[in-house]
Amino acid sequence: MFKTRFAGLLLAVVLLLAGCGEQRNTFRLLDPAQPFDHEIAAKLAAVFEQNSRHRIEIVPLPADYETPLDALEAGYADLAFASNVQPYREGITTVMPLYPTVLHIVYREDRPADSAANLFRGATVNAGPAGSASRQLLADILDGLELRDDEITFAESTARLPDVSVLYLPISPKSIEGALEEAGATDAYRFLSLGAVGDIGTGSLVDRAVLLNPRMSPFVIPVGTYGNIPREPVLTLAVNKLLVSAPRLDAAVVYDLIGEVRRLQPALAATHPLSFRDLTREFDASDSTFVLHPGAQAFTQRDEPTFYERYSGVAEVLVTLVIGLISGGYAVIQIYNRRRKNRIDGFYRDVMAIRDSISERSSAADRAAAVERVRALQNEAFELLMREKLAADESFRIFVTLSNDIVAQLK
Repeated sequence: MFKTRFAGLLLAVVLLLAGCGEQRNTFRLLDPAQPFDHEIAAKLAAVFEQNSRHRIEIVPLPADYETPLDALEAGYADLAFASNVQPYREGITTVMPLYPTVLHIVYREDRPADSAANLFRGATVNAGPAGSASRQLLADILDGLELRDDEITFAESTARLPDVSVLYLPISPKSIEGALEEAGATDAYRFLSLGAVGDIGTGSLVDRAVLLNPRMSPFVIPVGTYGNIPREPVLTLAVNKLLVSAPRLDAAVVYDLIGEVRRLQPALAATHPLSFRDLTREFDASDSTFVLHPGAQAFTQRDEPTFYERYSGVAEVLVTLVIGLISGGYAVIQIYNRRRKNRIDGFYRDVMAIRDSISERSSAADRAAAVERVRALQNEAFELLMREKLAADESFRIFVTLSNDIVAQLK
């Protein structure tokens, strides 16, 4: 009976741990520096909090790291946003593309725009934080124009709109139009077009840029997208914003994360329809600057993790616990059986003592009293047997046989 109860307890523990195997993960996402990216990250965390068993926690970038990718490689967080034009890094992997970002080059109307060199020379330029995709792009532009860093001034604050802004941003009319209206400069700014819309596919500069960097694609900003501007269609470039992680993040966890983000696409697109409209499109390694995370590769190939791969950590703990329970249970059973053996040994001693107390010279009354004591021991033994204090094994059968023989001798 005890063994049955132990087996039932072991089964209950196994089922309990199996039920706990449904992983609930908290992902630490580095807070993006760009305001719009920060807004998207906060929306992502809020949607997960309300609709998912997983959580996304926004964590600030520590002062010890220059860029989010540095902090990600160091293990400070699990996830970060990255532009698909940033340089390849071995310690960074792509989880999934999130939304397209568009190159915006906006300049004050009074700036000389007859050439790119004159546009930037002596200008106050906002190109995002150091290490960002737009700041790297500006560095490439300056090198191509043979301009020195001291010929421009970087705007570290957005309190005053700069002469030129070079930013990769999603098409977000409210954000850009609101900033221009707040500064009273809606009519004072122009978009720099990289060519005529009809130049696409004719070997233009935009075609050259896409050829040299396949991660980019031509993009046309329609007239009046931002209130009164642009007044003419603007030919520019677009590139995806990626959700990235370090390779150490478990593949099964990443597989589940991608599926969850795509499941929640309607909730994300409710407030940012232009940003998350392409969230469910397929992607592969050729679309990414960084190598795909193994979990992302499995998702694109619909190679769902096996039960062991998904719950390998839980399985290891479960196996260890089961082995411990079996070992401990065996030891408990051995102790229990030893205690019951000690009890039956006591009955042996008592019944042998009764037999030895009677001799040939003992009276009939003494023999009758001895028989009663043996019967009492038998009754006590059977009562303990029913209470599972004694085992119905060979030792008990020996006691019954021995006590019956002694009763027969005494009679």
